[in-house]
Amino acid sequence: MKAAEVFIQCLENEGTEYIFGVPGEEILDVMDVILDSPIQFVTTRHEQGAAFMADVYGRLTGKAGVCMSTLGPGAINLMTGVADANMDHAPLVAISGQADTHRLHKESHQALDLEEIFRPITKYSSRLLATEIIPEVTRKAFKVAQTQKTGAAFIEFPENIAKLPCSEVPLPVSQPTTPEPPTEQVKKAAQLISQAKQPIILAGNGVVRSNASSALADFAKQLNIPLTNTFMAKGIIPFKHPMALGSAGLQSQDYVNFGFTKADVIICVGYDLVEYHPYLWHPSRDRKIIHIDTLPAEVDASYPVSVGVVGDIRHALQRIAELSQAHQGHTLRPLREALEEEMQQHSHDRFFPMKPQKIIWDLRTALKLEDIVICDVGAHKMWMARMFRCEHPNTCIISNGFASMGIAVPGAIAAKLAYPDRNVVAVTGDAGFMMNSQEIETALRLNIAIVILIWNDSAYGLIEWKQMNQFGRPAHVSFKNPDFVKYAQSFGAKGYKITHADELMPVIYQALADNTVSIIDCPVDYSENLKLTEKLGEMISPF
Repeated sequence: MKAAEVFIQCLENEGTEYIFGVPGEEILDVMDVILDSPIQFVTTRHEQGAAFMADVYGRLTGKAGVCMSTLGPGAINLMTGVADANMDHAPLVAISGQADTHRLHKESHQALDLEEIFRPITKYSSRLLATEIIPEVTRKAFKVAQTQKTGAAFIEFPENIAKLPCSEVPLPVSQPTTPEPPTEQVKKAAQLISQAKQPIILAGNGVVRSNASSALADFAKQLNIPLTNTFMAKGIIPFKHPMALGSAGLQSQDYVNFGFTKADVIICVGYDLVEYHPYLWHPSRDRKIIHIDTLPAEVDASYPVSVGVVGDIRHALQRIAELSQAHQGHTLRPLREALEEEMQQHSHDRFFPMKPQKIIWDLRTALKLEDIVICDVGAHKMWMARMFRCEHPNTCIISNGFASMGIAVPGAIAAKLAYPDRNVVAVTGDAGFMMNSQEIETALRLNIAIVILIWNDSAYGLIEWKQMNQFGRPAHVSFKNPDFVKYAQSFGAKGYKITHADELMPVIYQALADNTVSIIDCPVDYSENLKLTEKLGEMISPF
């Protein structure tokens, strides 16, 4: 048996279902072995798309998504998606081919030190220099990628090593258990919460990764403490939950809107600093912070932890709640009511181009609560984070750690592979769509039905929003788009152009029923961007 066969056996042993990637000369042996494996190789049109697919697959399933490329330029193309997974704490294992080890010591065609290049953007980076280490390296890559906090791992596989004979076998698969929260820290947290006059909860994506959503919902309700979530934790508790305030993270006066300046105790649960900078919601640095997570808090001047409860998040929440006194009420309910009013007041708008609020209303109405939306990065992300209601975690995927454009289309493909019985919609700006639109062909080839809803403003809308806020004028953000309907049709997909506000909802229903790749070109009026900020300022004035 050759090393390439043992390597694929190791991937099978880890439960790998899909490898997303682009074939290459230096991985010929591995590609040939996959033909006889139950693992499905998903041939993508760009390595970045492959990495984003692995990224979203890992985030949705909790199992490491796997992507693969050849050496040099192929591997470098993986880096954006790998970095995204690592910073967003999605489990991912990236694999690349490498040149023959006999030419790695010198300048050589397409050869780069990939192990070192990937090291800063992964939790673990290694090179297979001997056949006998294949099981160990592979097991470690998956173990590290899937251990809290989850993230990315990288394996470099030289082409000559892949051809060598190998008699090794895969190692047994096991994952470490999360430790129990220390009793003394639980007591301290409960005491601080009981003494608080106006506590607030900030929930992050770690709650989703730890499957602690139900425990958090019970915790907030039992103690009567209002809760806001980061963009990446949308749906962490149902929007209908009496303590739910919605998503924090819009930056402009956002910490004020969600009561952080009123709070004396801020309970951060499964929160990662990359999701929402602490200086934005805690600039005064004088509030008491309770950190509840699987790992100790990152050091940050605006995140001074008064009590850290490290261990199993579910058990920590349950035990703290048992020892804490419930609060009589909270003063932020009017904020929630104002947000609901803002969501609903544009539901019957007929303005065109369409307002973001109306687009979101129609999309939410057309989708089932368990359906999945993959949101790209741009101005639409801010609106979706604020206005798109979620009743379940992982039903609105937003990358807000690394926050890379281009994730929506490949991410939607991965989501449909992970959950074939759910509708999946990629919500994207025109700029983000064009960054990985070639993966439409991948979806069609695999008979994967997704809907791509393009918010079309012919500009880098989020950058223009910030430019107008800061300088009062745009700078080099405009561009021209192709005819998206004809573009869709050229691939063999369905294409729809919205020309009136009344058309969007029926078109979404039709696109969902098409059972293929359907692209909806929807012009958007982003003049509403500045009004959103103004409205939020008005919303906080009574509090």
